[in-house]
Amino acid sequence: MKKGIHPDYHAVVFRDNGAGMAFLTRSTATSDKTIEWEDGQTYPVVDVEISSASHPFYTGRTKIIDTAGQVEKFRRRFGKAD
Repeated sequence: MKKGIHPDYHAVVFRDNGAGMAFLTRSTATSDKTIEWEDGQTYPVVDVEISSASHPFYTGRTKIIDTAGQVEKFRRRFGKAD
């Protein structure tokens, strides 16, 4: 590998506050916030909105979206396709 062209790759904690879970991995992401992990070390922590613990695809909890209403709104606005 060439020296000086790669970003700093270090241990980082990603935390999903909505699901109440966190995991330690290696990343180039940075943060000013830190957290003391289970091993007693202090790591930078990156808060995320969605992770595999809270995403509907992985949890099986899907949300029903009113797509029929949106289609009708589109057709009223732009007319029916031929």
